[in-house]
Amino acid sequence: MSIDIALRAQRVITPEGERPATVVISNGIISAVASYDYQPGCPVREVREAVLPGLVDSHVHINEPGRTDWEGFDSATHAAAAGGITTLVDMPLNCIPVTICAGALTEKLAAVDGKLWVDCAYWGGATADNLAALPDLLAAGVMGVKSFTIHSGIDEFQAVNEAQLRSAMRLLAKAGLPHLVHAELNRLGDTSTNIGQSYQRFLSSRPQRWEHDAIAMVIRVMTQLRDEGLTPRAHIVHLSAGDALAMIAEARAAGLQLSVETCPHYLTLWAEAIPDGATLFKCCPPIRENANRNQLWQALKDGVIDCIVSDHSPCTPQLKNIESGDIENAWGGISALQFGLSLIWTEGQSRGFTLSDIALLMAQNPAELIGLSGRKGCIAEGYDADFCFFNDQQQHTVSADSIRHKHKISPYIGKVLRGRVTETWLRGAAIYRADNYVGKAQGRSILRKQHHASTSDTSQNEEL
Repeated sequence: MSIDIALRAQRVITPEGERPATVVISNGIISAVASYDYQPGCPVREVREAVLPGLVDSHVHINEPGRTDWEGFDSATHAAAAGGITTLVDMPLNCIPVTICAGALTEKLAAVDGKLWVDCAYWGGATADNLAALPDLLAAGVMGVKSFTIHSGIDEFQAVNEAQLRSAMRLLAKAGLPHLVHAELNRLGDTSTNIGQSYQRFLSSRPQRWEHDAIAMVIRVMTQLRDEGLTPRAHIVHLSAGDALAMIAEARAAGLQLSVETCPHYLTLWAEAIPDGATLFKCCPPIRENANRNQLWQALKDGVIDCIVSDHSPCTPQLKNIESGDIENAWGGISALQFGLSLIWTEGQSRGFTLSDIALLMAQNPAELIGLSGRKGCIAEGYDADFCFFNDQQQHTVSADSIRHKHKISPYIGKVLRGRVTETWLRGAAIYRADNYVGKAQGRSILRKQHHASTSDTSQNEEL
């Protein structure tokens, strides 16, 4: 194996912390993380910025095939590269067909051909009506599955009840894969609130109790499966409710493998500052009060929340009802895929978080969730040479012109951020530099096993 190139920087973010280092890259893989003055016998690139591992975003709605007027793999992975994200995982809904059977995954893999600027893996779905299809879907190469305990927003991705959740999670436990859960549970079934343009009425319509009750159900199911002799892994997506944190901590202390993520919008936005009619801020679960936001930050410090991911959930501007301000009927979802690192650093550094802390939350831990430990999310020997060069002092203002996802809308337009991604590398080569893209799309689909019928160019698929 020949040595290709080395990176030398005073600030390299490794699993052991930040330090000066020379990172040696051989055939797209990190072959050594050596001392700063090490002479590798190959070309050396001096890097002035902090060098982080390429970020791993395990929660992205790309909506292709079927709803590419909302987003698509080309635009989404361009945005990811601009944000220092080198690996993402596509969610199984809002595309047509939804990814709830092996055939649907085959269609999705065909749709990505030649469009990936970063590496991409895939979640499947576990719904009320696809239990029989789950074994084949898992065998086809998804990294795990996602379920909703409330209406998903589209009728073709059906919510599960407790019995269905237990049956699906049993299959996932036997396969050793994580079961992701959108955890909101409306026990009363009351959706009659007249929300209109009022953000506070929207917030009241989805109380913290919904998240609390759904997470309690997940814990109950996990406990029952453990009593059967299984070891279930469950993951709560986009946690917004601080009230649920104590219950989660107790479940983990009792030995359950329950992990949790939250998102930049829950950590950097708060309900008191959202005006009526501001539909770009609508998401589910909702952005809650500032005191609740502080609870989430504390949970990150305490290790109760494991990951920070985008939950990039775009749609067309028309579906956001921007002009009418109709929050009640606007599509719920935040678009901010490329700005996550800058958003979290802007807020996090003022709360005592270091770049090492953020690399753990936005790269290493998400990689572990999706089964890519040892390959993605760390600057260490044997890992893919995926890097994010980050100027942690540079300020910039989010503008419509700077947005690389498909529709130039976001609740962050006009926000001044501290810290900017200046360059992104994928497997030993730059793909994004100084607001421009380098070369052509080199991303690959990552599957848990080779899917021989997925695309016309199966060499672009990689087996885990």
